[in-house]
Amino acid sequence: MSEILIKNADTILTMDDTRQELTGADILIRDGQISQIGHGLNTMGEVHDASGCVVTPGLVNTHHHLYQTLTRAVPGGQDALLFGWLKTLYPIWARFGPTEMFTSAQIGLAELALSGCTLSSDHLYLYPNGSRLDDTIAAASELGLRFQPTRGAMSIGESDGGLPPDSLVEAEADILEDMIRVVDAFHDPSEGSMCRVGLAPCSPFSVSRDLMRDAALLARDKGVMLHTHLAENDEDIAYSEAQFGCRPGQYAEELGWTGPDVWHAHCVKLDGAEIDLFARTGTGVAHCPCSNCRLGSGIAPVRAMRDQGVNVGLGADGSASNDNGNLMLEARQAMLLQRVANGADAMSSREALEIATRGGADVLGRPDCGRLQRGKRADIAIWDMRSIESAGSWDPAALLLAGPMRVKHLFVEGRQIVRDGQITTIDLPRVIERQNRLAMALQN
Repeated sequence: MSEILIKNADTILTMDDTRQELTGADILIRDGQISQIGHGLNTMGEVHDASGCVVTPGLVNTHHHLYQTLTRAVPGGQDALLFGWLKTLYPIWARFGPTEMFTSAQIGLAELALSGCTLSSDHLYLYPNGSRLDDTIAAASELGLRFQPTRGAMSIGESDGGLPPDSLVEAEADILEDMIRVVDAFHDPSEGSMCRVGLAPCSPFSVSRDLMRDAALLARDKGVMLHTHLAENDEDIAYSEAQFGCRPGQYAEELGWTGPDVWHAHCVKLDGAEIDLFARTGTGVAHCPCSNCRLGSGIAPVRAMRDQGVNVGLGADGSASNDNGNLMLEARQAMLLQRVANGADAMSSREALEIATRGGADVLGRPDCGRLQRGKRADIAIWDMRSIESAGSWDPAALLLAGPMRVKHLFVEGRQIVRDGQITTIDLPRVIERQNRLAMALQN
């Protein structure tokens, strides 16, 4: 039986059911779980002094395309809207293979970890040159992050009126067969699982109605979650109305894509009826504020969603449409955008941090994560408030107003992944060097 004691934290933001905040308290970790939270705890095991620090649950990332860390700031896509951006990048992504997928996933996950993230989903929807979902799962396992990869897909290429080049689409029978394979090989539904697999056709404009429906049926048969992009921008809405004769929310509902086992990325353009639909059905939303700003998509109605009871989590989205993977910056941006749209009192620092932790865990169907309380998983972020960003702060718990954007220590399932701001599990400088070589090769 292994024990770790996090001792003397200035502030612990538990995000438990009462949103309890503790001062000068300790957390005892035993065998990957939180055993106790309180004052004056002791252990014969390892002790970490958290004096001068704020302790939070690990952050949860509900939407990413990790492979895109190889294509940051590509000149042709820097100032493009969504559809033009995709057309610029698809030919580059078509040159990827297993090495590119593995390396870019390690970089993306390491970047998330350094920003305090302990659980990340990933939406991988293209598989060129022998790439498989297995490549990203291996990267997450080596790094030590809790992972929720989704087997994405595109089946409608340019020759059939879709956006992606034909070289990046797959036959729908092959897609469904591989979905079954990866779920059977990697999905672990148990509490404390380090890997759960979801099914994720890319978007309504890159797969057929049949594949959307068949994926939903397969997911329910296998007991896994469903994920896709929805209502991301005005082009998205126009496409849905022109091709399907309805808004995206109605299209999703007709095909079985609502419910507590479904979460949709972006949802910038949901209207009141769609927000009500998501609230009634327990459908989750991955809010990606930086990417929405980068692509000019708009401000998602997060305040209205939260007020109606929709489960909302945060997503960094792909690094080609964000160019960053810092989930604390994402949480701050979410807070600021709701204030821009609805006033300075529209969202507090604490609420935005709740969305980034407990909110994201609930969206991903992980109530064992995202909160610090007895019996939950020991996914814990420790933030040093003696940094320059916090100097002069009157409220250390208001991390998103005046706090560090890089974590000091990070634990996943009780294992230390970040120590003193450095990744402990992989040789990160060597991985960065390999990533840069791969990016250079793609430019030639």
